[in-house]
Amino acid sequence: MKQLITFPMLVLTLTGFSQIKPDTAKKLEEVVIRPYFSAQPLLRTTGAVAILDKKALDQQPNSSLVTAVNTISGVRMEERSPGSYRLSIRGSLLRSPFGIRNVKIYFDEFPLTDAGGNSYLNALDLSAIQNIQILKGPQSSIYGANSGGVVLIAPNTITTDSTRLSLNLTGGSFGLFHENLNLGKKWKNYTLNINQSYQRSDGFRDHSKMERKYFQVHQKWDYTPKSNLTALLFYSDLQYETPGGLTAAEYELNPGASRPAFGKTRSPVEQQAGIYSKTFYAGVTNNWQLNSQFKQVFSAFTSYTDFKNPFLTNYEHRKEFTIGIRTYVEYFKKSEDVTWRFNLGLEAAKTASNIENRDNDYGIPGNLQASDRLKAMTDFSYAHLNVDIFQKLLLEFSVSGNLYQYKYERKAPVADAQKTKNFDLQFMPRAALSYLLNKELSLRGSVSRGYSPPTLAEIRASDNVINVDLQPESGWNYETGIRYQTEDRRISLDLNGFYYHLKNAIVRRLNENGTEFFINAGGTKQWGLEASASAWLILPNNKTTIRELSIKSAYTLSRFKFDHYLDRTVDLSGKDLTGVPKNVIVTSIDLQLPKGFYIFLQHNYTSRIPLTDANTVYARDYHLVQSKIGWKELHIANTPIEVFAGADNLLNQNYSLGNDLNAAGGRYFNPAATRSFYAGLNIHF
Repeated sequence: MKQLITFPMLVLTLTGFSQIKPDTAKKLEEVVIRPYFSAQPLLRTTGAVAILDKKALDQQPNSSLVTAVNTISGVRMEERSPGSYRLSIRGSLLRSPFGIRNVKIYFDEFPLTDAGGNSYLNALDLSAIQNIQILKGPQSSIYGANSGGVVLIAPNTITTDSTRLSLNLTGGSFGLFHENLNLGKKWKNYTLNINQSYQRSDGFRDHSKMERKYFQVHQKWDYTPKSNLTALLFYSDLQYETPGGLTAAEYELNPGASRPAFGKTRSPVEQQAGIYSKTFYAGVTNNWQLNSQFKQVFSAFTSYTDFKNPFLTNYEHRKEFTIGIRTYVEYFKKSEDVTWRFNLGLEAAKTASNIENRDNDYGIPGNLQASDRLKAMTDFSYAHLNVDIFQKLLLEFSVSGNLYQYKYERKAPVADAQKTKNFDLQFMPRAALSYLLNKELSLRGSVSRGYSPPTLAEIRASDNVINVDLQPESGWNYETGIRYQTEDRRISLDLNGFYYHLKNAIVRRLNENGTEFFINAGGTKQWGLEASASAWLILPNNKTTIRELSIKSAYTLSRFKFDHYLDRTVDLSGKDLTGVPKNVIVTSIDLQLPKGFYIFLQHNYTSRIPLTDANTVYARDYHLVQSKIGWKELHIANTPIEVFAGADNLLNQNYSLGNDLNAAGGRYFNPAATRSFYAGLNIHF
């Protein structure tokens, strides 16, 4: 109970503090987002949207997205070992023993999620990202198939006519090293950004080394005053070892160990278990403002991934090729009292996957087990209407028609003819509104339908069986919220409540030999509350001893239950949803001092997490404390340099970040690192 008092106390403190007269007349910049085509103030948005800007990302360690993303209420990111991401927005990880599913991710104007449902978020380096917007709840009406939400990532770019060259070097505990070189150049009508980075780590656990080489180019050409062409490409070479899950006894005895051999099953060390993924991605967008009322945007994108996964029971090799387009036209009309904005568009993508599984002979591919060729095709068209009445009432109506199919052809062990699985056309509507009561307070509400077909990794899981019976999951989401923001933007509060009823939930099951398969096991009823608050206790200034002091806090309450949910013959309806903590509180403090010195502190409390559908095993709750200190205004030979140092898990908590749910043999735990440190410098030329 002590932890649950923290957030209400903070809200009362901030509310009282809002009555204090500011020590300066300076207003803070308004937070502007672009969740649904057009830019709008965060105060007026109709949905539950959160943003991680460049400052928020820079406050966190540059080796991982996890701590930054977990500052957002309703969002949970995990890292089973360095480089192995999992992401959940308002839901469980039942579908995601690894990777990211039922969440749609975009990088700039381009879908990072392929037609087969895979999102290689871990291919990106944090240094290449300018900001991240997260749209919580189903967004299938505009962004296609998803039942969890959407992540919009903006690449790191330069915005002023200048040249920027920076070098970042970071080193830390467990063999961490991160290097990043960023070049930005902006001429009158052309912008070029080049980002190169390298990261490696030995990992906290045995057999958890990681290495990533990353290169990205982003270009923008304003070839007319009303038209521009944007091009993005990146190449990522990522590899990391997978140490495997531990039992509770093994976890307590030595959390830094990898999974030992058991019976006839070899250990991850013997099998050289790991991921080797090389991804090339390219996209081009043309933005054409035809006149004051019409705009047309067209994007084309492609990607190729060479993916290898030596595992305990097999050696998988996938070659995936994706091609697609996304386009829309916009009509805009503004009168004295009403502003209309209408968008009509479509997105289409196709992913071809050649998948081969062989015996794993101590890290070397052996005899062929199975070979398949799969093609996934997703097509959806969408319409979106935005009506702003008297700049107080904002109405949004949108709908999409979704088509999804996959083709499969078994090549071995017994060849079979190509077959096609078509899913019925699905309409995904969304209706939402936001009403500005005054300059500081807004109310909002929405209703939307989510839809998420099975991914190729679920249709053809590690049991090498193509499951044609697996059906999409879908459900209706209802939510309402309130936002408060003082006129000078010094204090902001956001409260959101929702209810999501998901049907045909896709869940993972295990065979006796440890291979996995997926089924539709029933549904979930998800009631949740998300709250966030922030305040500038001391506004930015150049006079006081404390040049700036701000505090932020986010609280997530999740009451997620199974509904008509069967585990074989056992009805688990009413049980807590596996993998979801009921309470999460994250609080941070940012302190800026004279001469560019700064101190950043953050605390994360996460309550216990059910690890089995029957709620018989839980991961214990934990408190994470991290800090970062630095000096920005250091100069050597007229070259500005920032030096910094940080610490993670200062309380030295033993906790698991990325639990294996319903794990065979009770191997639920993937222990996270104990207390660790890092230090580095930024050089700006």
